[in-house]
Amino acid sequence: MGFLDFILGVKKRKVESYLKNGALILDVRTKREWNNGHIPNAIHIPLNELKEKIDDVKKLNKPIIVCCQSGVRSAKAAKFLNLNNIDATNGGGWISLKSKL
Repeated sequence: MGFLDFILGVKKRKVESYLKNGALILDVRTKREWNNGHIPNAIHIPLNELKEKIDDVKKLNKPIIVCCQSGVRSAKAAKFLNLNNIDATNGGGWISLKSKL
């Protein structure tokens, strides 16, 4: 097993663990990206609106798996959520995440 396989396996196990604990999926892409396809039952809050909607996310009282197009914005969003005492992890790109569900 190579290093990349190890990292991807860790990420997959973390996502699986979050799902077992009732996590919700938060998609932080733009509305246009969302309209072109998304994971069913995911919550959509574009990254640029997340700060103003943080209380709405807190009210969900669930762990969060964040996704975007490639994983860059979702990493930023997960970090922001963690800094605001919300249990969140970066799920990466939505298409890749969808294949793990």
